[in-house]
Amino acid sequence: MPKVRWLSHSCFWVETGGKKLLIDPFLTGNPLAKEKPDRLHPDYILLTHGHSDHLGDGLAIAQKTGATIVAPNELAVYCGSKGATVHPMHIGGGWDFDFGRIKLTIAHHGSGGGEDGTLYLGNPCGFLIISEGKTLYHAGDTGIFYDMKLIGEMNPIDLALLPIGDNFTMGPDDAVKATELLAPRAVIPMHYDTFGLIEQDPQAFAKNAAKTGAKIVVLEIGDEYEY
Repeated sequence: MPKVRWLSHSCFWVETGGKKLLIDPFLTGNPLAKEKPDRLHPDYILLTHGHSDHLGDGLAIAQKTGATIVAPNELAVYCGSKGATVHPMHIGGGWDFDFGRIKLTIAHHGSGGGEDGTLYLGNPCGFLIISEGKTLYHAGDTGIFYDMKLIGEMNPIDLALLPIGDNFTMGPDDAVKATELLAPRAVIPMHYDTFGLIEQDPQAFAKNAAKTGAKIVVLEIGDEYEY
């Protein structure tokens, strides 16, 4: 059975199909992170966009371990230029990997990188990860959008990872509506409390989102959940 472990912010460790996936590994410089980058040896690193709190340690881990970075094309090309092994994709595209299938969804956000945050790194994305007969949806950094309903209709979701931090992404109320649109079996909130602008009460979100019929799972940093 696939499982996820929350490493804080939007960073998750996923084990499925006999492989290990690391999503948005913002660990160094993250005040809440407990995991150390040099202890992680993923097979794949999935990057939703180029902001420093999502690209994070992705390049360093890929360079050290040989993990393949999967990301929107421009971000993948950038990582490849730094010596990483990459698999470029783009919105709406899917690919069958040795553990299962990944498909990219839209995300309404930005994706600037580099030292001053203005380097163009393409579009942000979300990920659908289909493996072992289960579908995981990592929404990335995004505002709510009505096509979430279409995503859920076309890809019955077992577990959705949704931002609730507000200010830069959906806040709790919009994330409740996103849960309604996606109709997943379960939801884990993410992208909150890392710094002051995104402090939220995940239990309050869980209480409201549970009214949609989804199971709401609030993880502590380092906790795992099988889906």
